[in-house]
Amino acid sequence: MIKSHAEGSQHNMRFDWSAVDTVLLDMDGTLLDLHFDNYFWRELVPHEYATARGLVVEEALQIVEAQYHRVYGTLDWYCVDYWTRALDLDIRRLKAGASHRVSYLPDAERFLDAIRALGKRLVVVTNAHQDALAIKLQRTDLSQRVDHIVSSHELNYPKEHDEFWLRLHARQPFDRQRTLLIEDSLPVLESARRFGLGHLVAIRRPDTSAPERVVDGFSAVDSVADLLAG
Repeated sequence: MIKSHAEGSQHNMRFDWSAVDTVLLDMDGTLLDLHFDNYFWRELVPHEYATARGLVVEEALQIVEAQYHRVYGTLDWYCVDYWTRALDLDIRRLKAGASHRVSYLPDAERFLDAIRALGKRLVVVTNAHQDALAIKLQRTDLSQRVDHIVSSHELNYPKEHDEFWLRLHARQPFDRQRTLLIEDSLPVLESARRFGLGHLVAIRRPDTSAPERVVDGFSAVDSVADLLAG
């Protein structure tokens, strides 16, 4: 059985699904390929910013990345409205225009179907702003494969903040010790650990265009489908 205090990472593992009633799932980097978001913020936005201001892309990248770092880990970091104002770019339009790049991670759909067949409650917990979420739900059938989707913007705190979990628990009650969170963000996993979730698993390869990461301090898998092994 994988528990929140497990050290290191594993490629093949067995998971005791009888120990879990509720599965909390991150969206971007856990179910959906983070390649879309990395492309959007690291390539498309700097390119559009450069074009709008007559800059070379490298200079624009430095400027926008400095702005990213100032609000990293806060709700503004994930907010479409904030970045529309901060960068003076139509972020909604840009996301909609690039939405053909949105896709599931390999075998994520198979995983969702298998866990739902076990009778587990599936709740997506995401930091995605409602506008970004709506675009991704238009491109996938995710809303049909889970029981609930909760955006941190509804709760006014990002998942990195302890208050998020208190508010989530009030809205979607669950037994902490019988709940599994699968997530690619280590700061979010740390916050969930402080809250007392009984089972925590990190995703080692959230972006299919990038190599797998080294994950310390949490059990880890390349993809959610690895939890179906055995």
